[in-house]
Amino acid sequence: MPLAERDAVDLEPSESRRPVDVAVGVLIDADGRFLLTSRPDGKVYAGYWEFPGGKLEAGESVEQALRRELHEELGIHIGAAEPWRQEIVDYPHARVRLHFCKVFDWRGRFEMREGQQMAWQQLPVQVAPVLPGTVPVLQWFAAERGFAGATH
Repeated sequence: MPLAERDAVDLEPSESRRPVDVAVGVLIDADGRFLLTSRPDGKVYAGYWEFPGGKLEAGESVEQALRRELHEELGIHIGAAEPWRQEIVDYPHARVRLHFCKVFDWRGRFEMREGQQMAWQQLPVQVAPVLPGTVPVLQWFAAERGFAGATH
């Protein structure tokens, strides 16, 4: 049974909200655009846009999980993953600790292996809706880039 399900079943209510660690890739191309992908059908928040990534498995570092997830979901191999920021987001279905890493180097052809869509974006983003956990990143980009307009 996955850790999140076991936590929800076996632990006291306060402990069931312990954050699940998630590695998130903020891929940035040479033009400063960033990659967003849609959540595939069958997943919570299907159709919402987010930065790609996934849960850490037992014994994995954030970078190892990110390498695995981006290969599984997008078919790419990444170079260095630069730890950037962390954010805890409390969704109704799960509390997650998002470990955002900037990625500037990857190889391979993008393949949407889970039936998701992808879109290279700039501020303000042109895709909607965005997942709540994506909003802080757009705000951080706006602050870094001196962007005064709407972020989403």
